[in-house]
Parts: sequence; C-alpha cells; structure tokens
Amino acid sequence: MNKKLQVFVSSTYTDLVEERQVAVEAILNAGHIPAGMELFKAGDESQKETIKRWIDESDVYMLILGGRYGAIDEETGKSYTHWEYDYAGKVGKPRFAIVIKEDALEAKIQQSGTKVMEKENPQKYQEFRKEVLSKISRFFSDEKDIKITILESLKEQENNKELKGWVSGENSGDLEKVLQENLSLIKENIKLKDRIEQTEQKIKSVKEFDGYSYEDIKDYLIEKKIPIPSIQTLGELAGEECSLFQIFITTKDWFSIGIENDYTMNEGARFLFYTVAPNLLAFNLLEKQKVAGEVYQRIQLSNSGQKFIAMYEMEKHKKTKSIMKK
Repeated sequence: MNKKLQVFVSSTYTDLVEERQVAVEAILNAGHIPAGMELFKAGDESQKETIKRWIDESDVYMLILGGRYGAIDEETGKSYTHWEYDYAGKVGKPRFAIVIKEDALEAKIQQSGTKVMEKENPQKYQEFRKEVLSKISRFFSDEKDIKITILESLKEQENNKELKGWVSGENSGDLEKVLQENLSLIKENIKLKDRIEQTEQKIKSVKEFDGYSYEDIKDYLIEKKIPIPSIQTLGELAGEECSLFQIFITTKDWFSIGIENDYTMNEGARFLFYTVAPNLLAFNLLEKQKVAGEVYQRIQLSNSGQKFIAMYEMEKHKKTKSIMKK
C-alpha cells in the first residue's frame, strides 16, 4: 500500500464512546488516518463550517450508527450526524456505515440504560437508519465486528484510484510515530469530551424536574392563565386573571404549610386545593399526603417544589444584585 486515506469518523457521542475509540484504533492499525470532531459541540455554525472542511479534505466518510439520532440542527431539521452523512454524500465522498444490530442495542440498553436509545425523535431515527441501510453498510454486535468491517472496507477503498490519499508511506519515515501521536491525542480528546459530558449532565440533573428544566416549567406556569374568584383570603390576587406562576409564588407559604381538604377549609384554600393544585401536581411541584387517622388529604410542597422555589428565589436575588451594581 502506498497511500494513506484520511477517514472522517461520524457518530453520536455519548452512546458510542467505546465503539468510536475502537474504530479510530482500527483505522490506525490499517495504516490510515482517522479524523473527527471529538471536542466540538453541536450547534455552532463556525464548527459546522469546520466539519465541512474536514469532510472535504477527507478521502472516506465512515458512520457508526447506534441507537440515538442525536441533537437536531435547527437549519436542516436533521440531527448533526444525519447532516454530516448527507453532506458527505453531497460532495461525493465514498461512504460506508456500521449499524448496531437490534439485539445488540437491546443488550446495550440493558447494560447502560435508556440514554443509549433515541427518545425524543424515534421516527427520525428509524427513517435515518432505513436510509443508511439502503446504502453501503454492515451490522455490528461487538468490537470485533467493527474492526473487521473497517479493515475490509478500507481495503476496498485502497484500490480506488480516484482517492489520492493523505500521504505516501514512502515519503515519511516518521509516519508511524505521527500516527501513534495522533491516536494518543484522539484518546485524550475522547477522555476530555467524556468529562465535559459528565459535568454537563450533572449540571443538567440539578436543573431537571422529572425530565423538565426549571426554565421549561417556569415558562409553562407563566403562560398558563387562571381566573381567580373574588375571595378575600386570596388578597391582591382576588378577582384577577393571573398566571399560574404568580399564583404559585404568591401562595407558596400556604403550600409550604400544607392545605387540607377538611370541613374547616375556607374558600381560598378550596380554590387552591381543587383548581390550582392539580396543575402543579402534574409537574410534581406539590404532593398529596394522607393524614393519619383522617379521611381528608393534605397537599403541600414536594421536594421538587421546594427546589423550584429555591431556584426562583436565587434567580430573583441575582437580578436584584445585578440592578444594585448598576
């Protein structure tokens, strides 16, 4: 072999870290050059342009398709992996894909959980998978399958006279050293990206409320309007049409103590219990409790509700502090 092919490796990231590293090592072991955007975060337009350039400069495009479709590019409505696949085809790059077998995906889900499967856009994932399988592609179940597929596919591409290759082995005595350094850098990049992903997941988990973010719930509560009857115990809210968010924040102390649907409840408590609370229960901001020895129930702030209130108070504090500095 007298030419080294540059292979652009494309995949979703969090579900295929190990498979991607196996692919990179297999490409290097075959004597070729892997390329990929290990540290790039989806969604940055300048990064998309850089990815285009890398694909343009590569000889071959390789896709590893697991169980996820990936983050959506707002411009195209497709995932970034799907966008890369289409772009490589558009510019005429030889493409081959390795696709996880369904039983292997099931085993992976059992081992790693549902984070390795597509939950937000399952229809788009299935359509993309169907498209990929209609082109040059092979299935994989384990690392051995990935290695064999890469070796065989690249062996075929070595005979493609239209591919010029990245560099000739005859002209570079230090090529093996360069390849090994490249592998080391890629491994370090993968580890760094993994740490970044883990940190982002930890930050995200702090903000999540059963799958919803603080901002998502707040936006919904602000948009949800509820007419309030003229009840004196509701104070300034009485007779107004207010957002659910305003009602929740204003009456948070009521819910903190707890509202019981016993015979002594006043009209304000009845309104909060039967009209307002069901909307907040839907997001687990409140919880129902059975009062021991009684037939009535108590509704009060849940742990999620307390966290939501705390995040709101901190947000308000930061805004006030910012205004004071100005």
